[in-house]
Amino acid sequence: MSKSSLVTAGVAGFTAVKVSGRGRIVTDPARLDKCREIIRGMGTEFNELVDTEQVVTSFIDGSRFLPRRLFTVLAHDEDVPRIIEAITNANRSEHGIGDGIIFVMPALDAVRIRTGESGEAAIW
Repeated sequence: MSKSSLVTAGVAGFTAVKVSGRGRIVTDPARLDKCREIIRGMGTEFNELVDTEQVVTSFIDGSRFLPRRLFTVLAHDEDVPRIIEAITNANRSEHGIGDGIIFVMPALDAVRIRTGESGEAAIW
């Protein structure tokens, strides 16, 4: 989803890496119950012999790592809001959990190893 959204948003280049991770650990009892309902409603791909509560708990308490995708996008400041909107629209779900986080950080410099170019010349 995110790859095609980034291309549609006009992003010139990006990297995508498969990673494993977990979301925020849920500790509020009321939120735990809601999360359990949501996860059960998603359906499972697990063996019927596995205790459903154990599976649900492992998702909620952070003891289970889940497959994720890490994107690195280098963009001009004025393009950041458009890119954030594209990623958000592609990844927001109705489940209310696990949709991801976007980190926005400045790139102080870049150096192209082959030519020694730095700054804008190294990137574009």
